[in-house]
Amino acid sequence: MIVETVETEVLLEGLEFPECPRWHDGRLWFSDVHAHLVMRVDLDGNADVVADIGDRAAGLGFLPDGTPLVVSADRKLVLRIEDGVPAVHADLSGLAVEWLNDMVVDEHGRAYVDAIAHVEDRGGDEPIDSIILVEPDGSWRLAATRALRPNGIAITPDGTTLLHASTRRRKVMQWSIEGDGTLTSPEVWADTGRWTPDGLCLDAEGAVWIGGLAKQHFVRLRKGGEVERAIEVPGRWATACTLGGRDRTTLFMATADPETKRGYIEIATVAVAGAGRP
Repeated sequence: MIVETVETEVLLEGLEFPECPRWHDGRLWFSDVHAHLVMRVDLDGNADVVADIGDRAAGLGFLPDGTPLVVSADRKLVLRIEDGVPAVHADLSGLAVEWLNDMVVDEHGRAYVDAIAHVEDRGGDEPIDSIILVEPDGSWRLAATRALRPNGIAITPDGTTLLHASTRRRKVMQWSIEGDGTLTSPEVWADTGRWTPDGLCLDAEGAVWIGGLAKQHFVRLRKGGEVERAIEVPGRWATACTLGGRDRTTLFMATADPETKRGYIEIATVAVAGAGRP
């Protein structure tokens, strides 16, 4: 394993707890979870608030026409943002789950949303959580019913495979995406060992970057769990990451110090460009 010695650059600070970074239309979009905000920042550090959703903001994505979608975690809604105003895209409040988490939107505008049965992690490896498929018109159905604490979520470039972090189980899981969007054939893509995976993204060689949470590193993994590279963010939780920038070789890293409630967007240049979604 190679641990990067280059220092990361702080692109933006003054946040509470940034999560779910997405590169879109020349800017990094992200959720500031506890501030209830959807924000975006350009490569010069110029940031603005897109919307205040009045709830913990979680997963982000974009419909084919560019309309932003965001998960309202505790109200169990998927919202679309139109001219800065959030409106209900899909109401999942009838689900027998306690909160929603991350989300990825495919090229057709289908959104896959993590649905967590219990806020308190009861431990064990029984997969009692779900992944919801929200169609572009806002209708929804269960895509998978036996998911294990799904968190960061991504889709491969060919649209046939979905990966998600199973955070406290220290695994990355893989699902096949059927033609109708249903998820089948779950299997372990990688055991992450000492690393606790949160947000994740894919690169063009099929590797995955994960945020290692309290381990204070972003880690590049191969299928099977081989750790090839790690970037240290000392003193901060490594929560989520995405590859973007002009050639998708900028690794945008959402970091936070939970004790001080100070959050940051940090950047570093990597060798392999991003691929797939987000």
